[in-house]
Amino acid sequence: MTDLDAVVYGANELVVGPGDPLETIEDGAIAVIDGNVAAVGPTMDILREYPTENAAESIDATGRAVLPGFVDPHTHAVFAGDRSGEFAAKLRGKTYQEIMAEGGGILSTVHSVREADTEHLVANLLDHLDVMLAHGTTTAEVKSGYGLDTETELRMLEAIDRANEVHPIDVVPTFMGAHAVPDNAESTDEYVNCVVDEQIPAVAEQGIAEFCDVFCEEDVFSVDQSRVVLEAGAAAGLTPKVHAEEFTRLGGAQLAADLGAASADHLLHASGNDAEMLAEAGVTPVCLPGTAFSLGEDYADVDAFRSANAPVALATDFNPNCFSQSMQFAVALGCIGMRMTPAEATVAATVNAASAIDRNDGTGSLEAGAPGDLVIADVPSHVHVPYNFAVNNAETVIKGGRRVYDRDDGIRDDDGHRPQAGSE
Repeated sequence: MTDLDAVVYGANELVVGPGDPLETIEDGAIAVIDGNVAAVGPTMDILREYPTENAAESIDATGRAVLPGFVDPHTHAVFAGDRSGEFAAKLRGKTYQEIMAEGGGILSTVHSVREADTEHLVANLLDHLDVMLAHGTTTAEVKSGYGLDTETELRMLEAIDRANEVHPIDVVPTFMGAHAVPDNAESTDEYVNCVVDEQIPAVAEQGIAEFCDVFCEEDVFSVDQSRVVLEAGAAAGLTPKVHAEEFTRLGGAQLAADLGAASADHLLHASGNDAEMLAEAGVTPVCLPGTAFSLGEDYADVDAFRSANAPVALATDFNPNCFSQSMQFAVALGCIGMRMTPAEATVAATVNAASAIDRNDGTGSLEAGAPGDLVIADVPSHVHVPYNFAVNNAETVIKGGRRVYDRDDGIRDDDGHRPQAGSE
């Protein structure tokens, strides 16, 4: 007999997933069996077939909204050190590029990460994942890229893998050795050769990373250099992703389209033509409104993607320069800064975000057969998540049919607490 993991019932609104309009159910309920959604529908119908007394978890969601677990498809969540001083510098008028030229930015974090041992990196990442989970994220991509040498990049990926083994969030690993040019490199071309000839083969042999990303940007990696890295990664089995058109329109979106990348991310300076190319190539555009917010820059033009029928995803871009782990905040900024509707932003933070990391098994939806990952929010509808943007609306988080977080008890495992990496 199959195990009835969870029944959540009485929801004021249950968000099933994408549609035009967004598919929702009033007084909705959901049943999860063996980790996957068995059924959704009106409470009376679901409880008739799946009685609460048969469920390991039964939760009355009266007055609340039930949403798919958020998917965060772009983070740099494994790092060490502190760059809060740069926040003050930006407020005094320093640009991102000026801070980097003075030895700050990415290279500052690189120095801290190289000095940190793997256990420290794992512990930091677990702490950040805890905050993500508490805000309703159930799947998150995490990049390397603060090592910029083979040994440290591999240690970062090991830290990501170890955190994934013990944390409720599904952690998706991305290799990003081409995040910046280290200060000991003779030239950018020389470092690209290092990434291609040394780092990528070692990453492929390690067997952890799924994706290969590159920062295609003026004064970082050119389109041609980015292509070399991504093609080498693809040959080694790593799916391309591209940091594109963040500070300038350099051609990263076109590159992502040419290579059939999983996603092109940032896109603050993307054009309508870029949006059309991404849509035609099936590349998910990932917008990171928290980055625009933290830098004081204009937001990505969502109208260009609407016109091109390109399904936009949202992500936090959580990193030492954009210090927000909350997909709820990304949804709010998507609405307030990018003028997305709450329904558009909800889909962008769930099923579209899952597409950006090739999770096409129903992740990000609550349709029958999808993973049983959901958030019970202490608000009456999905509209109230961006509307009530200054607080954490997540009350309970279910992962694979198991309650892994609630507001009263915090992070939960079978023993009532989060295990540590490497523990038995």
